[in-house]
Amino acid sequence: MVGIVSYGVYVPRYRITPAEIGAVWGIDGKAYGESLGVYAKSVPGPDEDTITIAVMAARNAMKRVNVNPKEIGAIYCGSESHPYAVKPTATVVAEAIGATPDLTAADYEFACKAGTAGIQTCMGLVKSGMIKYGMAIGADTSQGAPGDPLEYTASAGGAAFLIGTEHVIAEINRTYSYTTDTPDFWRREGQMYPSHGGRFTGEPAYFRHVLTCAKNLMKLQNTTPESYAYAVFHQPNGRFPRRAGKMLGFTDEQIKQGLLTPYIGNTYSGAVMLGISSVLDVAKPGDRILAVAFGSGAGADGFDITVTEEIKEYRRENAPLVKYYVENAQQINYAIYTKFKHQIILREE
Repeated sequence: MVGIVSYGVYVPRYRITPAEIGAVWGIDGKAYGESLGVYAKSVPGPDEDTITIAVMAARNAMKRVNVNPKEIGAIYCGSESHPYAVKPTATVVAEAIGATPDLTAADYEFACKAGTAGIQTCMGLVKSGMIKYGMAIGADTSQGAPGDPLEYTASAGGAAFLIGTEHVIAEINRTYSYTTDTPDFWRREGQMYPSHGGRFTGEPAYFRHVLTCAKNLMKLQNTTPESYAYAVFHQPNGRFPRRAGKMLGFTDEQIKQGLLTPYIGNTYSGAVMLGISSVLDVAKPGDRILAVAFGSGAGADGFDITVTEEIKEYRRENAPLVKYYVENAQQINYAIYTKFKHQIILREE
């Protein structure tokens, strides 16, 4: 049995609404946000970045289990907003949680599925016996150019999963990926903000990959949507995952618990991992989860997960639940938002 031994999350407390953003650009931001199914997005504080978010998520994961961090043999941090172009995020996380230097660590990048790629790597290393535990992290402080549609959804947050074979609270029965060269979203070296193909990011990118990945995984597992208590799909907005679920035959009730974008925006590499974490916050033994992450460029990682009896003894209360971060929010205006995002630089006297 290989799967999730522990998980931890972190979402910055600051929020800005589409209405506040739209007012600056002369459009009805409230109506635009409603069309996207997004009512607020999280904003990193001035002293927060992908590293601080990843560290907080990792520490929260370790608070819930009696695992010596020195037994962690691999740490992979997936993000498309690493603070350094050349300097790993994963090494900082390793030292912050007290891991041994006798480990492998690396930063991953595959748009919004970089964190789930880390899960797959940890699964392989653990199952082969090369390491006892691996930690996979998906975290982002995602970017959207001022006035661009991405500005209404690109947010911040992350989750960390400890992968192992002992005291597994959620067994990963199978993982499957579907990948093509579909350039729907990109950011060149040195550019501050990403570019995207507009409507091209929908059908040929998101839906093609998510639907194909989910269908093929269920075929391999001989399952149907009715086999699962919950489904989590990548959520660039509030509409796409609901539509994907409906096209596959899932109900809104199956999707609701893992759908966080309406309240915190698109956390990119953290999105599906936060969604799975939200499900694990309430899941019972035997509950089955289908999760499909999507990364532009483009690819999808699918996971068939079953919650085990170990969840009964798992100490969820030792760290904040996803609900805590969703509900404990502080609204800010656009001026503070641009200051926190370092789009306004204070001149030193």
